[in-house]
Amino acid sequence: MQEPKTLGELKESGYKRVSVKEELRTNLVRKLRAGEKLFPGIVGYDETVIPQLVNAVLSKHNIILLGLRGQAKSRIIRQLTDFLDESIPIIAGSEVNDDPFKPISAFGRQTLELHGDMTQLEWITREARFVEKLATPDVTIADIIGDVDPIKAAKSGHLLSDELTIHYGLLPRANRGIFAINELPDLAGKIQVGLFNIMQEGDVQIKGYPVRLPLDVLLVFSANPEDYTARGKIITPLKDRIGSEILTHYPAELQTAVEITKQEAWVTRDGLSQRLVIPDFIREVIEQIAFEARDDSRVDRRSGVSQRLPITVTESVVSNAERRALLTGEDDIVPRIADIYAAIPSMTGKMELEYEGEQVGANRIAKDLIKRAAGEVFEGYFVGIDFAGTVRWFEAGNSLRLADTASAEECLQLLEAVPELIDTALIPFTIKRSEDGLVIAGCEFVLEGLYAENKISRNEEGGYTAVTKAKKDRRGMIYDDLTETGKYS
Repeated sequence: MQEPKTLGELKESGYKRVSVKEELRTNLVRKLRAGEKLFPGIVGYDETVIPQLVNAVLSKHNIILLGLRGQAKSRIIRQLTDFLDESIPIIAGSEVNDDPFKPISAFGRQTLELHGDMTQLEWITREARFVEKLATPDVTIADIIGDVDPIKAAKSGHLLSDELTIHYGLLPRANRGIFAINELPDLAGKIQVGLFNIMQEGDVQIKGYPVRLPLDVLLVFSANPEDYTARGKIITPLKDRIGSEILTHYPAELQTAVEITKQEAWVTRDGLSQRLVIPDFIREVIEQIAFEARDDSRVDRRSGVSQRLPITVTESVVSNAERRALLTGEDDIVPRIADIYAAIPSMTGKMELEYEGEQVGANRIAKDLIKRAAGEVFEGYFVGIDFAGTVRWFEAGNSLRLADTASAEECLQLLEAVPELIDTALIPFTIKRSEDGLVIAGCEFVLEGLYAENKISRNEEGGYTAVTKAKKDRRGMIYDDLTETGKYS
């Protein structure tokens, strides 16, 4: 069907105008009845956040998403556009998406009065009806609402007090659409006052001149919880005008986190002839690192540990395994524990440390998190399985180092010298003895698990050795390893 080009044609087509919130509600109801997937790509929120979002849209509420960093707040906000119509008509040339039936700007009203049913229309897509702004302390009322444009006034011969001289800001330009502000507490208080005034009363003063702007817009905000840092806060009158406050969260289950990282991490490398195989236990260790960091007293919990940590770590782990395969000329890329240690630079920038953590250092804490994460996952796979023969081999004075650049052939020769290790390490997995890369990854995972249980030790070079007598009665913590280097002795 051809879209009407004039107001008269629009009237003849039977088009009915609705508010943007009614439009969102109608399309959401249709999707729910059809059983369509809401918010595709958002994992782990099916029983918590998404039902609350649905309720908010059905209630025609303005919305704020509260949560720590890396909890998909911005992605959720952008996907709200899926509930808008594919396109809507506006008065051609309007800066504020004027409704042909009810324009809000002086330009729209004058155009309608001058041309009547011959008023020319444009159709704008749902993507053009979404406006997003990151709140920063330097944002002004002019950025959000608008300002008088003296050049426009001079060119058109209007007085500065004439509404036609206004250069509209982001909020009026989002009329009949969705306006999103990220990190709302960073917005200055006076700007927040301007927001709630136009939300509630539909008017605003620009350079002292009152301007009536009854905007039709869904306002969506995101913010960290207000107790996070002293950067700013949301003023009470604005909070009072936000209909629904929805709390986001990190994944509650390890497998949910694994699914998110599988979806988001870039691991499909173009132009490679090698086959990439990421063992499940490696994926789980990477995810467990984030879980451990969120519970660690040395990491600032108010800041949070973003889900971006396991995503970037996975990418770095794959890259280190890819580098090894390229250097050794092997056909398979199989990440292992050594590659997780090589990915520490992808962890340290994702954690804000408390004072105690700063004293220890981000690099040391990252190593400790890897150790603890490997221990947690190891216990799940090898409960009740004894590695006594392997531990005795190390206690006899033997050591083993699997360099992250060592070939599979070299690693297998070293591992075959360790009694019971290979056969026992493969018990929980469906790994064939001929799959060299997976065998090595499984064995190194076992060695790291034994290290986490303080049955063997790991030196700074990544080699596994016997545990020292002083540590035999303690579960290995980072301070034990620091003592070995002499830093805290």
